[in-house]
Amino acid sequence: MANSDDEKGKVDLSEDSQIDSGVYSFPSLNKDYQCIRTTEESNTEDNEGNSDKLDNTTGERLDSAYGSSSLTVDSLNEIFHNCKISEEPASEGTESSSEREVNLLTTITEDGDTILHLAIIHEETEFAHQLIELFPKDVLDIQNNLYQTPLHLATYLNLSLVVRSLLLKQASLDLQDQEGNTALHLACDQGRSECANEMTTNAPPRQLASVMEIQNWRGQTCLHIATQRRNLRMVKLLLKKGANLNVQDGTSGKTPLHMAVELHDMDLVKFLLNKGANVDATMFNGCTPLHLAVGRQDVAVALLLCQSGADQMLKNMEDETALDLADGNDNILALFPFDDIQISGQSVIGVKF
Repeated sequence: MANSDDEKGKVDLSEDSQIDSGVYSFPSLNKDYQCIRTTEESNTEDNEGNSDKLDNTTGERLDSAYGSSSLTVDSLNEIFHNCKISEEPASEGTESSSEREVNLLTTITEDGDTILHLAIIHEETEFAHQLIELFPKDVLDIQNNLYQTPLHLATYLNLSLVVRSLLLKQASLDLQDQEGNTALHLACDQGRSECANEMTTNAPPRQLASVMEIQNWRGQTCLHIATQRRNLRMVKLLLKKGANLNVQDGTSGKTPLHMAVELHDMDLVKFLLNKGANVDATMFNGCTPLHLAVGRQDVAVALLLCQSGADQMLKNMEDETALDLADGNDNILALFPFDDIQISGQSVIGVKF
């Protein structure tokens, strides 16, 4: 992953930097800015009581270390509850309203978050909707220091209506976070079915088709992740929307069928086979799903694969057939035709000496 600051979606995080993203083109939109504090003012305030959003599973931060930001939770709560977007004209003789607008709407925190990122992090959905309507597309696609867009955060927090608003304003679905995940990858990983529905319904078809092919840094597409999470509902949705049933991951060449076999998930294996998955698809090392099933001593899955026409004589790069991996398991051996005379696993019936 490229680290240069001029990479797409990356912003200048210097103390005085601001993003001029067309906010000046909205002079008719004025706000009650008595609650606004600039980055410099916030730096002088007490950060005690700052509460972090944590991933309940890993304990990692979801909001790009928000606690270290120059904007505090208290200041944000004040902004969220007191600032209203209105169409009232600015009063004459007062401080320039447009200057105050820019303070709020274009401030980037030390963690690269815009006010829209922060509104979503704090689940202030009404305020987030207002900002989405105000912001041009380029601002909606700004990525923070973890390369998360507002769409990533809305998906992680399962804010499906915010996801819809972002997509209707043409927020990009193909931007990747620091793990290489698009927002749809996250939806598959976290089981956010409503968010996934919004993405597959409201994203432009060409962009959605492209996203289906994107691999994260572990080489996984959205379909691989949904399969790995054993989320049959998500797998069905992705296939309905055009995901490649036999797509290989970028690290080992596994297809979703290989993964379902590894998971001993009979329902997923049956579903994928019924949808036309290639029963003899090979990984980069030449292993077929049958190799994996036999190697894991999974009689039921191995039987299903054989009944679905799996070629029992295919060899992997170690020159092994699935039978060679049976390891003396009589139940597995019973699935394969037996010849009285074999040399190195090859039948010698009919061979002339």
